[in-house]
Amino acid sequence: MSAPRGPQPAHVLRPAEIERFDRGNGVVTVPFVGSWNTEGNTVTTGMTVFGPGTGIPLHSHNVEETVLVFAGEATAVIGDERFDLVAGEATWVPAGVPHCFLNRGSGDLTIYWVYGGREVTRTITATGETFVHLSDADRGATGPGGPR
Repeated sequence: MSAPRGPQPAHVLRPAEIERFDRGNGVVTVPFVGSWNTEGNTVTTGMTVFGPGTGIPLHSHNVEETVLVFAGEATAVIGDERFDLVAGEATWVPAGVPHCFLNRGSGDLTIYWVYGGREVTRTITATGETFVHLSDADRGATGPGGPR
């Protein structure tokens, strides 16, 4: 007996053809797959590019998150810990734990992220505001020098 096959890919996702979410202050997010795609998706994925010296504010999500550094150098703050990551390294953030990522290098930082669920929310630690991930209200939630 063979294992059941999953659904065939509907199309190829190319970053140049996907709507970008400009978060302001040199941070741009490109979502790949999520609850907006199909009911069968159990993860939400995408990538974010941080210009030199940029970051996002301390925040948490309602689901766990895995982050892989594709290119560049990051400082990750997760709960009470702070550590550095370089290309090829990854980290995991449990649901509800405040965290942020900052570009500590001189070039762009590109991270690939996977949320372990659908209907992801982001809660900004400083304000307590909760937004649907990448909704219009969540755009522009950048760190140093940004709107929030």
